[in-house]
Amino acid sequence: MTRDLKIGCQTFTWEMLGDAWAGTPDDLLSAISAGGYSGIEITDTMIGHYGTKPGEFAKALGDKGLQLVSFAFGSKSGFTVADAMEKDLATAQRWIDYAAQFPAALVSIGSATLVSEGVRDDKFAIAAEYYNRAAALGKASGVEVAVHPSSHHNTLLFNRADYDRIFALLDPALVGWVPDTGHILRGHDDILDTIRTYRDRIRYLHLKDVDAHGRWAMLGKGVLDTLAVIDLVSQAPLFNGWLVLEEESETAAADPAAAIKANRETMHRYGA
Repeated sequence: MTRDLKIGCQTFTWEMLGDAWAGTPDDLLSAISAGGYSGIEITDTMIGHYGTKPGEFAKALGDKGLQLVSFAFGSKSGFTVADAMEKDLATAQRWIDYAAQFPAALVSIGSATLVSEGVRDDKFAIAAEYYNRAAALGKASGVEVAVHPSSHHNTLLFNRADYDRIFALLDPALVGWVPDTGHILRGHDDILDTIRTYRDRIRYLHLKDVDAHGRWAMLGKGVLDTLAVIDLVSQAPLFNGWLVLEEESETAAADPAAAIKANRETMHRYGA
């Protein structure tokens, strides 16, 4: 693999530990830098005291030789509650303004999820309206906005039919896509066709692996054809070169820093 790829790390590896994780954002930066990464995707949950101090966060990143790839956030509304629309858009603007302080950083918006009763079609319409309006805010501020579907509990965006449905409602000129290999594999088995079909929307890639039963696995230890996916994504016209590794396996839960370092070494073996 000779193309110019950049390797980042997502902080959910620590976020998934909940109260069992008592560290700070600086601990995350230290572990990710020591693991051999050049970029980071951090979330609203993990940004901590830097959430109101983008200048200080930029300095902390620089001190560790890291670049902010993307800022990711979610909402208790799951982006499917109409009454929460304006509040969620205000949150989007907040993090868009934050990301705008970092060269080329994106904003990644989490998966639409079902958190209330209602007609499923209506939930898709609400989520699509939200993503389109949030991305328009991003465009006005010079920040790319992308959606990140997941396979977690109550997601609205699980299988291929769900992907087709939401993408049909999203403005391709506004809303980008962050494919997540693990989540796609858990929801459907046509990962290469899914990526090929929606390649024009791809901004960067989340890499993680699962076993044959859909359980999280360390990168290279599951069923993901990593090189085939990277080859396809690398041909996407708006792909920015970032591969963001995100690890949710039991191995990572036991020792997050060691797990992300092992994944980075796996990518070296792949030539990236």
